[in-house]
Amino acid sequence: MNDIFIDNDAAKKFVNPPNQHYKDLIKWLLTCHDDSSKDAYLVTSQKQLVEYLRSNHDCSKPSSIPVIVNKLISEGRLYKKTPKELKEFIQKIPKKVERRLRSNQDDRYHIATVLLSNRKYALSLDNNLRYDIENFPKFNALARDCPSLIPYK
Repeated sequence: MNDIFIDNDAAKKFVNPPNQHYKDLIKWLLTCHDDSSKDAYLVTSQKQLVEYLRSNHDCSKPSSIPVIVNKLISEGRLYKKTPKELKEFIQKIPKKVERRLRSNQDDRYHIATVLLSNRKYALSLDNNLRYDIENFPKFNALARDCPSLIPYK
């Protein structure tokens, strides 16, 4: 499964993509292939969906994240982690690891979403979240601030 997590701070840029790298990522997300093994999946959680809608609630541009999410839902390409899965993961984080996390408390769900995903790829502009994802013990995850730095295709 070709999945990727996109943090809200990066998703807000989809409305007016700043460069070709974002445009390519949007095109990849929107393209549905005959061979489903080539399809893009957005890995997310209920908390992330709420963030997407809260920050883009009145935007109907074809490249906005709510429009993309709606298309992915209709095509069965939204990979949503359940609250139970996320809570179980978060509760199992050792105290020693939790003390070392740099991101805020709300980002624990995002970390769990990425680490429970298939490929463990994340796009985020949040330095602390990226650090925590990439340095979480016993996981090999990739978190970057530019789509061109992630081999998502």
